[in-house]
Order: sequence, then structure tokens, then C-alpha cells
Amino acid sequence: MPRQTTFMKNTEVDRRWRHVDADGEVLGRMAVRIATALMGKHRPDYTPHVDTGDYVVVTNAERVVVTGRKAEQRVLMRYSGYPGGLKTRSLGSELEKHPERVIETAVRRMLPKTRLGRAMIKKLKVYRGTDHPHASNGLEPLDG
Repeated sequence: MPRQTTFMKNTEVDRRWRHVDADGEVLGRMAVRIATALMGKHRPDYTPHVDTGDYVVVTNAERVVVTGRKAEQRVLMRYSGYPGGLKTRSLGSELEKHPERVIETAVRRMLPKTRLGRAMIKKLKVYRGTDHPHASNGLEPLDG
């Protein structure tokens, strides 16, 4: 029996479609589970230099919760690059207007900051409500 480590190839990866219902889920804890699935670290054949992760579909993004007083105290900033172009808003107001963007940002910051990480984030699909076009892909619940 050979004692060599086996590495996956891009053609050998069997990707599954996972589903996460964000209703009542804590934002950070849910984002950790999603990032782990996107990277493929939940699989026994995980390979660091290959995208071995699954697709993840998140529904009910508007019902995600944050603990404590983060909704009022956490400030999100965006800078246009021009003088006076700094825009700030609270996490609570951003959750009301764009909950999908908040979840995508939380997950993106947990992924590698490389080409591989940019490929992984493309497998994340976030929807505000319960309707999504991925029902025919055979969604399995994301354990965690």
C-alpha cells in the first residue's frame, strides 16, 4: 500500500449543492460554515491548491441576526477615492437595505485573498427571500 498523499485535480472534483436557511442564524457563525464548505475543508480529499468546495445557496438573508449591539455600533465604510467621498453607515441599516451584500462580505473575508478565493466566492448564491432558481440542482442541507 503506497503511503503517498493524493491530491485532487480540477477534473476529479465532485461538487454538491448545499442549502442554508439564514432564518434566525447568527451572521458570523453561519459565515464560518459557508466559508468552510466553499473551500472544501469539510471533505476528506481537501487539497489546498484546488477548489474542492461545494456550491452554497443561502435563502432568507433578510432574517439573519447579529448579536449584542453590533447593529447600531458597527460602522461600515466605503471610500470613493475622491476628497470627501467617505460614506459610513451602520450594520443595521445595511442589513435592512442589502442583507445579501452583508452575508457575501462576511464570507468573502473568510476566504483566501487569491485567485482561488475569487473562484470560491462565485459559488455562493445569496437570496433575500425563500425563492431561488436552484431547486433543480438537488440541494442538500449544510450540516454544522
